[in-house]
Amino acid sequence: MNSIPSLHRTDLAQLIVKRIIQEKDCIKTQYQGSKNQIGYFFIDDLLPPEITEYINSQFPSHDEMVLKKSIRENKYIGVQMNQYPRILEELIYAFQDDRVVNLIKEVCEIKDLKPDENLYAGGLSSMKQSQFLNPHLDNSHDKERNRWRVLNLLFYVSPNWMDSNGGHLEIWSKGLKQEQTTLHSRFNRLIVMATHDKSWHSVSPVVVDASRNCVSNYYFSSTGLSKIDKFHVTTFRGRPHQKIRNHILKIDSFIRMNLRKIFKKGIVENPHVYKSKKD
Repeated sequence: MNSIPSLHRTDLAQLIVKRIIQEKDCIKTQYQGSKNQIGYFFIDDLLPPEITEYINSQFPSHDEMVLKKSIRENKYIGVQMNQYPRILEELIYAFQDDRVVNLIKEVCEIKDLKPDENLYAGGLSSMKQSQFLNPHLDNSHDKERNRWRVLNLLFYVSPNWMDSNGGHLEIWSKGLKQEQTTLHSRFNRLIVMATHDKSWHSVSPVVVDASRNCVSNYYFSSTGLSKIDKFHVTTFRGRPHQKIRNHILKIDSFIRMNLRKIFKKGIVENPHVYKSKKD
């Protein structure tokens, strides 16, 4: 294997492919058993641990990322990958390698599956103490509104991340009035989750003085996973105990959704898109 800093996306993709093949039967059973609500699967030990540790060490500082802070969410994001160490961009696009996409297509039985080279809403994310992501539905489409967003890939890279640390993915498969399922953001774990009109999910607050780092991708399709799904903006709600916040977020979503009916691609350009040199 090449030295870690010089690893190319094809090298990383080959390692990812190897792990998916090893776990293929297990993760297919996991996804098929959950897809009637919110389909998901996860793979632990995705990469050799020394590679994932190195990737985490190359994460930008929070000063080099963009803070998204509101009653909806509180987190840092990074999407302009050419501003960061090369290995981070190589890893992101390893998940877009045809070999990886085709395997996940088989596991999830989705005939038409395409990655997003623009990293619309993808890229890097980092959450420190007290940061969170409230329950929400992801935007239903890509930035041009041509394809449906169907899968969310989350790769967690923070070493020694304990279950007690918080910062975990929560899926509300029975709705926001029922108890959520927690998928822990453990080191070197990849979680793949279906996104559609019932895919309410959130991230629990981080409760320790440390950063939970994640590398994310979305896959898109010409057909939505739900036959009754319609275009929607990212839609937030409060947690069950956040009655006032829930009311405010309902109004917020209503206003943003109606603005998008008038301005099909939004009033302002979404900054959460990778503008590489070739663009």
